[in-house]
Amino acid sequence: MTDHEDILIDLGNKTDEELRKILDELYTEEERLSYERRVLHGRIDILKAELTERLKKKREKGVSVISGEDIERLTQILAGGMSRKKTK
Repeated sequence: MTDHEDILIDLGNKTDEELRKILDELYTEEERLSYERRVLHGRIDILKAELTERLKKKREKGVSVISGEDIERLTQILAGGMSRKKTK
């Protein structure tokens, strides 16, 4: 694969064949990244569904589903500090 930063340098001196090759490489890379993104989103959806199901079960048992950490995080978000904290 051509170096991403060098792709657009000196376009005027590249042959039509070189430009087509670069386009083909970029389309291939885009397809790969798109596939990886879809897989990642699928994993995220599965994890969110599992967590949601667990929270529903806790709530049904009368357990609080909102922790002090959740309140602190929401406070930070509302205060403008929207950086994501790593969860354990």
